[in-house]
Amino acid sequence: MMDSNLPAAPLGFHHPGHGPNASTGIAICHGFTGSPLSVLPWAEHLAAQGFAVSVPLLPGHGTSWRDLATTRWQDWYRTFERSYLDLAEQTDSCFVAGLSMGGAVALRVASRHDVPGLVLVNPGLSFYDRRVRYVGALKYVMRTTVPIVEDQPTAAATEDGDYSRTPLKSVHELKKLFRSAIRGLPRVEAPALVFKSAVDGVIPPSSVATIERHIASSRLRVVTLPGSGHVATLDVDAPIIFEESAEFFRQHAADRVASKSS
Repeated sequence: MMDSNLPAAPLGFHHPGHGPNASTGIAICHGFTGSPLSVLPWAEHLAAQGFAVSVPLLPGHGTSWRDLATTRWQDWYRTFERSYLDLAEQTDSCFVAGLSMGGAVALRVASRHDVPGLVLVNPGLSFYDRRVRYVGALKYVMRTTVPIVEDQPTAAATEDGDYSRTPLKSVHELKKLFRSAIRGLPRVEAPALVFKSAVDGVIPPSSVATIERHIASSRLRVVTLPGSGHVATLDVDAPIIFEESAEFFRQHAADRVASKSS
């Protein structure tokens, strides 16, 4: 049951699109313990370009860590997949995108559906903390742990709810999500654009390295963000993400239309 004393959860973002880009949809997934606020400027930029954009609030997010502990990774995935499918029904081409854990969710969607492309920002598929390998047992000994945070975060702060603790049960669910996304990489054939912060204190470089090794796509481009931390969509390099992803979506939406007509 949701805690009625908490502030209202940050709502999802939905824009129907307008102008020449209205037939192109972009479903964006936020990260673990985050909310749509972490990707809102990105979503708003794309919406201003006329794209149809959807950013759902995942179950257990936007309220408190206690609510997060009642959810499973399949709940997070299915909520985003439904958002993608709904948007795909309304548009000619529908892309997926994600930040951090949202990158793993987007990768899994791309492994199961015919997306025209995907854009990932500091996608998560691995952990720095080696103790995570034992989290399936540790969750029965330790109920919660301190959240993973950067020593000196440079991104703008957001009010995502009370995530002052992280349930180890939820970390185990996150681990299982990462594992499922990795298994699906050989089925991801769509063009992919990945933004990677030069210094990321939350997600290790091995995550992008795993994508580079196992993704089936022959059209993978990795862009290094020199000045941003983990939540790069709210950091100094955000304009690079906004502008290059918008161009990516325009280009590959046109490619999809051309391939259908040929």
